[in-house]
Amino acid sequence: MRSVFFLSDQTGITTESMGNALLTQFNELPVRKELIPFIDTELKADTAVVKIQNRFIQDGEQPIILSSIVNPKIRDKFKLDCVCFIDFFETFMPKLENALGQKAVQAVGKSHGINDEFKYYKRIDAIDFSLHNDDGATVKNYDNADVILVGVSRVGKTPTCLYLAVNYGIKAANYPFAEMDLKHDKLPKVLVPYHGKLFGLSINVDRLHQIRQNRIPNSTYADINNCKTEINAAEHIMKDQGIPFLNTSEKSIEEIASSIMQRVHLVRKF
Repeated sequence: MRSVFFLSDQTGITTESMGNALLTQFNELPVRKELIPFIDTELKADTAVVKIQNRFIQDGEQPIILSSIVNPKIRDKFKLDCVCFIDFFETFMPKLENALGQKAVQAVGKSHGINDEFKYYKRIDAIDFSLHNDDGATVKNYDNADVILVGVSRVGKTPTCLYLAVNYGIKAANYPFAEMDLKHDKLPKVLVPYHGKLFGLSINVDRLHQIRQNRIPNSTYADINNCKTEINAAEHIMKDQGIPFLNTSEKSIEEIASSIMQRVHLVRKF
């Protein structure tokens, strides 16, 4: 087992995303990942160094450090003989500075601060919209939706809506096909006026059975035959009504959201 540390002087979300993207290129690599955010003082850096050194002693192998710490004085504390240190700023910044003809300001928090209030409130507004229009709770706001996701329960509609809101500023609502919708084999009347905004999510039977079994074990809801019936009925409605849809079984939420953006021709709001 190899230890991988994601270090950042802010939330570490970007560092973790970039690091995981790199690690996925190494098949079946057993790693133990740990994010250490907000390393913005030398004291915090010293504490993290002790932890990483102890991990080296424990594992008997060099921990891998993926860092986006801006302050060079803090960053240099992690350039230890017992680690493999990879810093994103040192890797990419010199080439950017050379290409742009100017030095980077090296300011902490530039990528996550509220530097553009318009963009910030666009994101908050989209998140609020998705939360208030989740799971078919109301359809009165569908006129303002950028996209409305449909599909059976537990197919991934809610997390996809929130991801679209957070990362693209998209106002995404979702409507679950209920038992009566599937029995009637028709698009629910409340969705007919919004046909052009609909996008469907589907899933493999075994995957849906597994998800529902974890939620409500040994229930009719999780029964594999019931899962199969619901999926077939939902896909029939979507095909019959010309609603574009994709199978989410082997796709990450990032892939699902990106596919929706592309296929529905949505534009990032910020």
